[in-house]
Amino acid sequence: MSATPPNPAPPAAQLAAKLAETPLHGWHAANGGRMVDFAGWSMPVQYGSIIDEHHATRRDVALFDVSHMGRLEFVGAEAAEFLDRVVTRRVLDMAPGQIRYGLVCNDAGGILDDVLVYRLPGDPNLNDDAPTFAMVVNASNRTKIVTHFKQYVPHFAVKLLDVTAKTGMIAVQGPRAIELLDPLVDFELTSLRYYNCRYGQVAGKSCLVSRTGYTGEDGCELICEAAAAEHLWTTLLKSGARPAGLAARDTLRLEAAMPLYGHELSEAINPVQAGLSFALTFADRDFVGRDAILAAKNSGPSKVRVGLQLEGKRAPREGYRVLQGAEEVGVVTSGTFSPTLEYPIAMALVKPTAAAIGAKLAVDLRGTELPAVVTPLPFYQRGAK
Repeated sequence: MSATPPNPAPPAAQLAAKLAETPLHGWHAANGGRMVDFAGWSMPVQYGSIIDEHHATRRDVALFDVSHMGRLEFVGAEAAEFLDRVVTRRVLDMAPGQIRYGLVCNDAGGILDDVLVYRLPGDPNLNDDAPTFAMVVNASNRTKIVTHFKQYVPHFAVKLLDVTAKTGMIAVQGPRAIELLDPLVDFELTSLRYYNCRYGQVAGKSCLVSRTGYTGEDGCELICEAAAAEHLWTTLLKSGARPAGLAARDTLRLEAAMPLYGHELSEAINPVQAGLSFALTFADRDFVGRDAILAAKNSGPSKVRVGLQLEGKRAPREGYRVLQGAEEVGVVTSGTFSPTLEYPIAMALVKPTAAAIGAKLAVDLRGTELPAVVTPLPFYQRGAK
């Protein structure tokens, strides 16, 4: 018998080669990005200090490569009707240039993904082949969402296009983001309202510019042709932004209490439990999962998402037990030591009886019970004193 295993593990170089790469991968690798496997993509988790990248976003302006996020387009006369069927939030009344946060659920009401739906600007009647809607989905869920949507596509006059590979996406975030971007854009950026988008030239490159982000700060996200991404990235860096990686993006979104798929959101969690009732439109429409979600809403959730503030310096982590006295009442879904607030914070799913603001709980950190108090979400809000 051969001493060689029948399926030897591939060397690290081969594993790395199997990861998808964004249009900015070469720049990250050449400029100190610590690359990790994130949802099958080779992505920079940090360039230097995570704390410095976090503070740069809160205090100045930072750039994030978010090209790993899935980008879908929808073409056809019934694109709006299709999306209204598969997304939990109403789509039919969206105006050109408007963006809405919504959820894609299964029949049982479990969350398949949280998404941004774009009603693309411009007159779609000028070109019958032009996409009228777009969607940004989480990188880890792109294949699952495309497969899910293909069940419903045949029932509508719509074509689904996955344009992730041929485009790039850059997030420009921070209190100086608009100030930095405005001279590079060929329209008045300050006139672009939150959760709206429009086409324009940015540093001479065609982009879809949206006033959105995942950090709790003001800013924009730029979708461009893949070949234009590095020019945009380096121009923005020369204008005064600094690069930031996935680690800072996570601490920033947690301070802003933005849920993350696989943590606060999953197929085992419904939108009511996740505290996302604002993303549900029940009246005068049917969508996938509607009946199950409505039943859960009417019966009351068995668990709810809350914020926790802890004492000391030790950060709670996903999976740590939440206690109320001797009773286990929930589990931490995300936790960190907040660089902005300078104390540990967490989001957790707990029993409704333990969810009141001010409730005294504890988090079990490997056998040590750390006092915690239920606190309003978000932990951080820009402009708040």
